[in-house]
Amino acid sequence: MFYVMPEKTLYPYVSVDCVVLGFDGVSFNVLLLKRTGMEGENEFSDLKLPGSLIYSNEDLDDAAQRVIDELITSQSIFLRQFKSFGSPTRTSHPRDVHWLENAVQLKIGRIITVGYLALIRIDDKVRFESTTMQVMWIPVKEVGKLAFDHNLVLQEAMEEVRRYVAMDPSIVFNLLPNRFTASQMRTLFEELFDQIMDVRNFQKKMSRMEYVVPLDEFEQQVSHRSGRYYRFDKKLFQKVHGGFQPKRSTII
Repeated sequence: MFYVMPEKTLYPYVSVDCVVLGFDGVSFNVLLLKRTGMEGENEFSDLKLPGSLIYSNEDLDDAAQRVIDELITSQSIFLRQFKSFGSPTRTSHPRDVHWLENAVQLKIGRIITVGYLALIRIDDKVRFESTTMQVMWIPVKEVGKLAFDHNLVLQEAMEEVRRYVAMDPSIVFNLLPNRFTASQMRTLFEELFDQIMDVRNFQKKMSRMEYVVPLDEFEQQVSHRSGRYYRFDKKLFQKVHGGFQPKRSTII
């Protein structure tokens, strides 16, 4: 006679952690949760990446999508696996273990986690769904100490995004508004690559991009010189690159 595990029994040795990155026009941000619990008699709260142990009968991709669907309402978000993390020390801190065991009511040992990455545009269509957890956008540059090994997971995710952009620069236009200024585009690249870019050189490179189309529209009611708006032409991009991803970035 075989024992059949309940449909939603958690599998305590594998988890998914989701790095959702977004640009709000000013900063490159990461989606974080504030966890709460008790350690002895002292209440504590820490920030962590969205994640979960998987259910015993659950596909990894489905688990990652469940995590995101429980937190935010948005247009379809494409999640992609980017790396697994399996260091024996990732669940060795007593504070992390205590919180997780209280949260899932299971004895926790070593956990292998699979990292998922998503890039989205932060606008009014992105709304927080959860009423039980505090969800927030934090600028990547301002992220402090996170729970478990989530600083490492975030760091690896940022490196992966840079590799994505080097292979396919059209990705960045999914993060910008439908119409954007040269300043917004430059700010995005400065935030993404963590470096200051010369304004004139960037604008020269931008002017050579046939698929970045200038519009006869300018910023209104701004304290600085009004900037021209541009739009990304996906068809022109595909024509320029022949339908293939370039080997090197054509933007930076």
